[in-house]
Amino acid sequence: MNTARLAVVTGASKGIGRGIAVKLASIGYEILVNYGGDRAGAEETVRMISGVGSQAWIFQADVGDRDQMQAMFDFVVDRAGIPDIQVNNAGVQTWKPLLELTDSEWDRTIRTNLKGAFLGTQLAARLMVEHQRKGRIINIGSGCNKVPFPNLVDYTSSKGGIEMLTRVSAVELGPYGITVNCVAPGAIEIERTKEEAHDYAGTWAPLTPCRRVGQVEDVAEAVAYLVSDAAEFVTAQTLYVDGGAFSQGPWPY
Repeated sequence: MNTARLAVVTGASKGIGRGIAVKLASIGYEILVNYGGDRAGAEETVRMISGVGSQAWIFQADVGDRDQMQAMFDFVVDRAGIPDIQVNNAGVQTWKPLLELTDSEWDRTIRTNLKGAFLGTQLAARLMVEHQRKGRIINIGSGCNKVPFPNLVDYTSSKGGIEMLTRVSAVELGPYGITVNCVAPGAIEIERTKEEAHDYAGTWAPLTPCRRVGQVEDVAEAVAYLVSDAAEFVTAQTLYVDGGAFSQGPWPY
């Protein structure tokens, strides 16, 4: 069986997930690239991982479906071994007011973002505990962890839930040597956020104490720190990667 260090990254076909996958590959991890529907994007992520000298596998799975996630972890164990790192990144959102949000939109977001993080955490941790692996679990949150953004009620609710999932999981898994932390990006320029604002950088840079928007690499570096030996005693924490944007208050929306 392969004995190389292994990381599973959900939603790794683009954006922050891709950046995290490539960064972890660059520091010595082999990567399982999970994706939902964007096969071409996942294949591009694999090409980038190959470019930094690491190996990757692709697996399509709906992160909110237990059977599909179990199949993904069975595949991981069979092909690559026991994960050392689990990054729960996959996420969706609905841009709609509370009074107009439908049940199906709410369910889709909570199922993908919060249940997906729960399943990823539980299934990875079971393997880590069984095989006495002192693993690291990273959940990707948001500035919405603490700022109640209007028109994002499903997304904000899911991210607030992820913060508490992180803390409870850290308490329960700490005795096994597994740390669980949350990285909460904010004001990050990716495909989705650029669609939300005509001039995303121009809009957000003046609102951010660092006077710039964040890049995918900023988030990936935070994840790399939390999986490093330097963070062995760091758990149950949320690390905001937002240039200070969401540490200001009250937020003017």
